[in-house]
Amino acid sequence: MTVFLDEGSQRNLYMTEKMDKIGLAIIGCGTIGRIRAKLARQFPGVEWLGLCDEKPEVGKQLAEDTKADFFTTSFEELIDRPEVNAVMILTDENRHTAPALMAVDRGHKLFIEKPLATDARESAQILKAITEAKVDACVAYTQRFRRRFLTIKERLSAGQIGDVHSVVTRALMNRMVPLATLAKTTERKNLTPMVVSGTHSLDMSMWLMEGKVPVSVYARSTDKVLGSLGTKDSTFGVFTMEDGTIFSMNISWALPVVWPGAVYGIEIGIVGTKGVIDVEDTHRDLVLATEEPLPAGYTTRGFEPPMERHVDFLTSYPPGDIWNDQLWGPMKEETISWFTRIMLGMESPHASAADGHRNLLLTMAMDRSARLGEEVTLPIDPEAFYSD
Repeated sequence: MTVFLDEGSQRNLYMTEKMDKIGLAIIGCGTIGRIRAKLARQFPGVEWLGLCDEKPEVGKQLAEDTKADFFTTSFEELIDRPEVNAVMILTDENRHTAPALMAVDRGHKLFIEKPLATDARESAQILKAITEAKVDACVAYTQRFRRRFLTIKERLSAGQIGDVHSVVTRALMNRMVPLATLAKTTERKNLTPMVVSGTHSLDMSMWLMEGKVPVSVYARSTDKVLGSLGTKDSTFGVFTMEDGTIFSMNISWALPVVWPGAVYGIEIGIVGTKGVIDVEDTHRDLVLATEEPLPAGYTTRGFEPPMERHVDFLTSYPPGDIWNDQLWGPMKEETISWFTRIMLGMESPHASAADGHRNLLLTMAMDRSARLGEEVTLPIDPEAFYSD
């Protein structure tokens, strides 16, 4: 499955069926699982909540905190519960495939953390299963629910800057995310800055350029800091679209641990035939400096920075902001919007499975181009990533 489908045509193919109540299975009880499980428990339409995690101590604690109706260490057991009609897969990036395919086979509504998978062949398999079963499936690209990006999307859709012909995106991250991510697994081949984190800014740019089809990419990478851990520091690339539009994007996730910010800051420039939109989303407008050491931010629970941090960009936590132990912001809106979507059949900004698959192939194509030192023609067959 190599065709890059326009998300406009794939956006909500199978969302017409409504539900009276939600019996929710959450697979993965880590940082994101905890956030979404707490939101699920607060949503009136979720009448039954089941949790699964391979670490009993982690899952049982969340089950107790959320008063979940059921907990198991077996995702098969949870998905097969008669109460379940919707599944959220919130496991590590390379552990999505088996539970996703089982949930599709059972016909459940499906929500998968990005990326759809880290193996292009498995991603194609998941998309094929979803398409054939006509299951409503969404992939979590939380930044689509930021108010500023929703506003930009609306202005672009209204044609206020004409036909977009040039886009540039830059993302900067401190290295806590790769350090925490790589510490969890020895399967690191596709845990690159593009596949794990750059996928967010790529998805945002492709969403804002809706209808543009990439036909080639040329990229380069460097690995002077994180190479010993099996990943890259930075990747820079240029896409050419079918209509001649050029899209330049780059990401570095190897900035020092002391770099302020829970994860990353993004800058996006969008130039059209009649205007321009310039987005500065680096969070530098609200800075905390303190003599007290600051926590790691958006990383695996229990991860401690290898050195003390004393400066932070306060609004840079991707899920949102905390008040009174409650989350407010894009991840809350994304999660609640999904519950509303599957109950009422309402359209939402969520990424489709086709979007998620496209994003994985594009990020992997950037990595392939950087590895080979040559331009890669698009679309690309998933098997091509494993032929050299």
